[in-house]
Amino acid sequence: MSRFDGYFLRQLLVLFGFFTLVLVGVFWITRSVSLFDRVISGGQSAMVFLEFTALTLPTLIRTVMPMAVFAAAVYATNRLSRESEMTVMLATGSSPWRLARPVLMFGLSAGLMMAVISVFLRPASVDQLEQRQDEVAGDVTAQLLNEGEFLHPADSVIVYIGRIDLDGTLHEVFVSDQRDAVNPVSYSSTTAYLVNQASGLHLVMLDGIALRYNQAGNTLSSTLFEDASYDISELTKESGMGHRSLEAIPTMELIWDREAVAVQDDHSIGHLVDELHQRFSWVAICIAVALVGYSALMLGSFSRFGLWPQILGAFTILVLLEGVRGFVSPVVIGSPQLWILLYLPAMLGVILSGLFLTIAGRPLFRRSNAGQRDAIPST
Repeated sequence: MSRFDGYFLRQLLVLFGFFTLVLVGVFWITRSVSLFDRVISGGQSAMVFLEFTALTLPTLIRTVMPMAVFAAAVYATNRLSRESEMTVMLATGSSPWRLARPVLMFGLSAGLMMAVISVFLRPASVDQLEQRQDEVAGDVTAQLLNEGEFLHPADSVIVYIGRIDLDGTLHEVFVSDQRDAVNPVSYSSTTAYLVNQASGLHLVMLDGIALRYNQAGNTLSSTLFEDASYDISELTKESGMGHRSLEAIPTMELIWDREAVAVQDDHSIGHLVDELHQRFSWVAICIAVALVGYSALMLGSFSRFGLWPQILGAFTILVLLEGVRGFVSPVVIGSPQLWILLYLPAMLGVILSGLFLTIAGRPLFRRSNAGQRDAIPST
């Protein structure tokens, strides 16, 4: 690579890192607010929140990376044009195609990073996140430690705690267990404690009353007690991993064991094919948006009125490509044999980039713009 290629590539990589950091920070703050509220309100610690945040980062980075690639290509090309560095290189005989080499290298580098994230890291992180979410959902202790709310740690079980002291004492406790529809029972006590024993986790209630309804005899019996133990460890038995989401399935399984995955996780072949090729299409789109951002601005390399029309045009193309991505996905889900359509946005981006570079490199185009430049009187 020439010195200019290395200089241009360094500019692109530095700007890519900057825009990625900014976009990830903005999106992370937006999402972390709701995540923090759900985790903390569920009785979990701040460490669980940090763990969940870390596991969502690959998905977040994959979402913002194409935008960061596009922004870096546009900003770097615009700055080189504004400082006349691009104009000097064109004047020395370098064509727009030749100057696109560092942009292509940048797009390939971003695509390689995207491949690692989209194909490997993201499925692994989503799978781990779903397992941790299931474990947290089965943490009955954390679910119960919410004062002033009617909680449902399991089906047909309702728990209410009026107040929780710093020493762990529970006040104004109400438990309704209707899992036995024939003989449902309810407990109410002034104070209670959570006790972890070898036999499991127990809710020990003091000074309360137990109400049991006998449906056969249509009678309600009440029992006053000084202390009573209610086994809540059984509530965790209903928690278990269900079917994996599409995003959590490893890429190798989507390639080699698609039929088995469809049966095991209850997904259609169309959804599995769409998910597989979506992961690889993200790699191709990184290359396409880098070339689109550069080539669109090369159309205005000789303009003294700035490159804002070209920048707006490049952004419009980016929006249209994203619209095509959303349009072809349902088609592939319905007809998996048409999976090649998922790469249509990237192919359109590359074709438009080639067209723009061809127009920008035509001698007639360059002479026409040079004539417009010379026609403006110098000051």
